[in-house]
Amino acid sequence: MSFCCGASMVGTKGTLKHYRTQVHNVPLLFCPVCHRVEVHYKVENEYEILAEYAHGDGVTDVDFQDYVMEDEESIFENVINMETEDPLAIVRSQIDMSLDLLAVAKQIGDTKWERELKKRLAVMSQRRHRLQQKA
Repeated sequence: MSFCCGASMVGTKGTLKHYRTQVHNVPLLFCPVCHRVEVHYKVENEYEILAEYAHGDGVTDVDFQDYVMEDEESIFENVINMETEDPLAIVRSQIDMSLDLLAVAKQIGDTKWERELKKRLAVMSQRRHRLQQKA
């Protein structure tokens, strides 16, 4: 499980640009709070190698799935949420997790962590409110 801003990162597949080469279907993790994106750690080395070789060969587009035979299920087995899930369900799950972590932070007296979690909860609460209004 990967964390950012006190949140578990959401799993997805996307396109990354490496110089002039676009690498499609790369397993990614992104933070629902700060929107940071990173290549999933299980395929990070493979991504770097493929992107470098494709760029060196002057290829403008390459599909990660064509060269790396990682099973999507095994890559994302430790991810709490996937982008394909209902956005409101993802936000609710993230809020529940943050509330659990906030209780732990209070219990151990970590005020810095408490502040970070409260900030994260405020962002996720706003997002939940916007999603509920859309529905």
